Amino acid sequence: MLAALGSRAQVATIGKPLPEWKEGYLDLHHINTGRGNAAFFVFPDGTTMVLDAGELDPTNARTTSKRNTPIRPDDSKHPYEWIVQYIKRVAPQKEKTKLDYALITHFHDDHFGSYYPNVPLSADKQYALTGITGVGGSLPIHYLLHRDYHYPVNLSTIVNRLPQDTHYKATWNNYLTFINAESKKGLQAQFFKAGSNSQISLQHHAGDYPGFYVQNVKSNGWIWTGKDSSVVQHFPPVDSLNSKTWPDENALSNVLVIHYGAFAYYNGGDSPGNVFLGDPAWRDVETPVAKAVGAVDVATMDHHGNRDAMNENLIKTLQPGVWIEQVWTADHPGHEVLIRATSPYLYKAKRDLFEYYIIILDDSQPAIPVKSVFGPYTAKSKL
Repeated sequence: MLAALGSRAQVATIGKPLPEWKEGYLDLHHINTGRGNAAFFVFPDGTTMVLDAGELDPTNARTTSKRNTPIRPDDSKHPYEWIVQYIKRVAPQKEKTKLDYALITHFHDDHFGSYYPNVPLSADKQYALTGITGVGGSLPIHYLLHRDYHYPVNLSTIVNRLPQDTHYKATWNNYLTFINAESKKGLQAQFFKAGSNSQISLQHHAGDYPGFYVQNVKSNGWIWTGKDSSVVQHFPPVDSLNSKTWPDENALSNVLVIHYGAFAYYNGGDSPGNVFLGDPAWRDVETPVAKAVGAVDVATMDHHGNRDAMNENLIKTLQPGVWIEQVWTADHPGHEVLIRATSPYLYKAKRDLFEYYIIILDDSQPAIPVKSVFGPYTAKSKL
């Protein structure tokens, strides 16, 4: 799925290849591999960014069960290879593609990859190629952003207590090995800074697009207040010896909003918002996030539209004209989530400035021809 925004919308023809990105356009690609989340963005000056690169363990029976989606387009390539092929097809530089940014919302396999037996190795045999390490082993990454994994307890300490044959332990250690190896080639790993609107910036000629910026909204428990760069800590103090006081990985997700003039796009990773029986109230991170963000035009569904996410406060505050859901299993989305997301009682969308298209590509074919086109839509004016 592609959301394309520009002063004059691209013309996409069903059955034909997607038109190439042009200077001044904001292209937001959501890549379906059937194995987790992956998105690729081309900013107005040609700056490129990957947001998540999931790859579920193919040796896990759950991954290939009937409740889960099949790999797309087919199983002739690994998911990271399909992501790389897609990026090379639509990126400004094609075969010479480099990634200015890669952002991992949180450390779950459907967002950053999974180690598994017989996983392919990098050319120098230093690390395994899966998810983001597969993408980064194929396309140079300048800045790799992720949450500060020392909170609530150093993730390395936690995983090293796991049994030796645990795939997550191998996945995490492989990720750190990848960072160490690629840092020698120019990769810069950074913690995502909640409240910043400059950590992710146009890398080529930013002065031509003063209306473009990326607002970092949340990382771990730090949530932007909606004013300047100030943040507040949403979670209460944790007891490093009591895991029941630790926020879970989904609740630690990084959240951002991409702004281009009046247009705004929201991505909240797997942020939860519905508090179930026995849950602490602070597990609802969607409500304070939504309060800071306000209305947007396009939004991804938090946690794939799962039942613990997409609460009423988020939906009626964001009020997007388009919801994007990246799915890989039959319970995406939860039925009650679908009801809330489509309910006219929570909001009625209104638009009045700039145009964008929603273009669906046929991901059953490696050539990814255009399947259908919706729009043009007009973005909400925030001026």
